[in-house]
Amino acid sequence: MNGRPKKSHWDNLVTIFNHFGITTVLDVGGHKGEYGSYLRRAGWRGRLVSFEPQSAIHRSLERQATSDGAWQVASQMAIGDHDGEITINISAETDMSSALPLADSAMRFTPTSKMTGCETVVLRTLASVFDDYVAPDDTAFVKVDAQGLEPAVLDGAGGVMHRIAGWQLEMSIEPIYDGEADWRAMLNRMEALGYAAHLFIPGYFSRHIARQLQIDGVFMRPRPA
Repeated sequence: MNGRPKKSHWDNLVTIFNHFGITTVLDVGGHKGEYGSYLRRAGWRGRLVSFEPQSAIHRSLERQATSDGAWQVASQMAIGDHDGEITINISAETDMSSALPLADSAMRFTPTSKMTGCETVVLRTLASVFDDYVAPDDTAFVKVDAQGLEPAVLDGAGGVMHRIAGWQLEMSIEPIYDGEADWRAMLNRMEALGYAAHLFIPGYFSRHIARQLQIDGVFMRPRPA
């Protein structure tokens, strides 16, 4: 140890953005703007576009971004594998709301996340909205916090995958929702798509069972030599 202050994962993420020349970040599952706010605090000043499906939370997100001229909030929508509508199960912990039902075991390690209602919202694919927010000369990065629907977001990005330099995906070690993909399957999928793992960020830790439940993986497409 050399006594220097330890870099946070936000600093490391900004280092990755700078190294790969990221100019635009698409923040899928923006919630109340936490991700964008932390990026700004870490010194990243590029364009940020946030997507949030929950109506009440969308209003909070708009308020958070309103004073930042480089931060755009898309109209209320979910991002997935087709264009249409989707029903979101609203959790008492709004950052746990999902179109997937909670797994039966979830109440054991996240008892405050019970569902309290539902809301039907517009669903779009990333490919169908990409050109609305990303210019041809942009270098784009996509962060996805979709509460178990990360594979669906990837499915809907097929037509623009070649234009996405990197991804940040929430991955579950212990399933929280019925039907969500295992983290090892997500690692294999990203490798098959041509992305290499560059950073792993600890996510939700349950004190009820003393176990890490989720991590975020940051995956980047190698730059041409």
